[in-house]
Amino acid sequence: MRRFILALDQGTTSSRAIVFDHAGLPVAVAQQEFRQIYPQPGWVEHDPADLWTTQLHCGRQALRQAGIAAGEVAAIGITNQRETTLLWERRTGLPLANAIVWQDRRTADQCAALRSAGRERDVTARTGLVLDPYFSGTKLAWLLDDVPGARARASRGELAFGTVDTWLLWQLTGGRVHATDVSNASRTLLFNLRTLDWDDALLDLLEIPRAVLPAIVDSSGVVAHTDPAHFGSAIPIAGIAGDQQAATFGQACFAPGMAKNTYGTGCFMLMNVGAVPQPSHNRLLSTALWRFGQTRAYALEGSVFIAGAVVQWLRDGLGLFARAAEIETLAQQVPDSGGVLLVPAFAGLGAPYWDANARGLMIGMTRGTTKAHVARAALESIALQTADVLEAMQKDARQPLTELRVDGGAARNDLLMQMQADLIGVPVVRPAVTETTALGAAYLAGLAAGIWASQEELAELWRLERRFEPRVESRERATRLASWRRAVERARAWVE
Repeated sequence: MRRFILALDQGTTSSRAIVFDHAGLPVAVAQQEFRQIYPQPGWVEHDPADLWTTQLHCGRQALRQAGIAAGEVAAIGITNQRETTLLWERRTGLPLANAIVWQDRRTADQCAALRSAGRERDVTARTGLVLDPYFSGTKLAWLLDDVPGARARASRGELAFGTVDTWLLWQLTGGRVHATDVSNASRTLLFNLRTLDWDDALLDLLEIPRAVLPAIVDSSGVVAHTDPAHFGSAIPIAGIAGDQQAATFGQACFAPGMAKNTYGTGCFMLMNVGAVPQPSHNRLLSTALWRFGQTRAYALEGSVFIAGAVVQWLRDGLGLFARAAEIETLAQQVPDSGGVLLVPAFAGLGAPYWDANARGLMIGMTRGTTKAHVARAALESIALQTADVLEAMQKDARQPLTELRVDGGAARNDLLMQMQADLIGVPVVRPAVTETTALGAAYLAGLAAGIWASQEELAELWRLERRFEPRVESRERATRLASWRRAVERARAWVE
């Protein structure tokens, strides 16, 4: 009876649910956008109720579209926007404040103070991360300070902290389970990469009571069952992973040296480095990929904060087109960007710069600049930021990348993918199923539920859809990258 997997994919701008069959193919998809809240410049929030209600709605809708009942679902896999931080009452389940989104920069000063105090080296050695407002730890510390009485209540065990996976798991189980997996825990600034547990020294540094933290579980394994009221009968919840780790799993990057790049709201490149964490010497992150049974894997990661979000900005902020997909047609109206460079540092710059005070910049405009040039520059900005990350990653890995597997919504843009191949000088490989974030969550859940027997079986399911070969000479590539880096330097340290 139980032949399908339901993946719940809770992203930054929308919730989605996808039903997958035994072949790893999507049977039904449901998606719903939710509100973005910008209380002041640099702050980004979500209403926790929106995250839950849209995700539940999508889960139910996907099952209806697939024409299956809960009893036919072998397991649920959860994947989520990472680092976004929530705090709620254990007794009532009510949030104490809006969720602070990963893009939020309100704790930049706290991070700068910790760096000035000489704490970053120890934090990086323990977590694999840098001191940046991107991560959950300083967001949680801010909430505990900002909400009256929250720190004392947290110490008494009255409050629960969670990233989005933990919030969804709590809701799906009717408040019975407060847990997260290693991939999400590794993005909090509170987790020791080597012990795979919460780190007391980090908790002391940020004054986080251990009582507020969730239990840490495997990425693949039955954690709980849903409350029967949600889908009609109880379904095992058997897979949890942050969106980028899930996408890496969905791309079958199981061997060290394999890498993928996901083009979503942000852009995230991860390279599997094997069963031991590898420190970065080029301002990348070291992060947990997954853990289940005796299997554990780590990655080097480069994070670009604004990728698909720049397309949304052109659509919603500037009104250059009505639908995001129209950017490709608009950008193809011109052969190049006409010298225009767009640095989309709307939320600072991520890897390898880690500049929370950078801001967006557009330079190189002339009287002949049109909206087509701006659209093309926006697409190029995604590929150029990725080229910076890949260069740093190859220095760390000390081995050439032979191909880059790609996924995410913007990976369907052929022009962008060709730009990407041209700017990194290696083939860009797009799979038949680009929804690899949800697919990875499904694979993790399906392994635990016995739908698939091994990673080897999953690797055989990966199918090529298109391969983009580089078309430009190395000299032109170097010239374009040099111009880009000049523009980046002008955008850096803008906010004092």
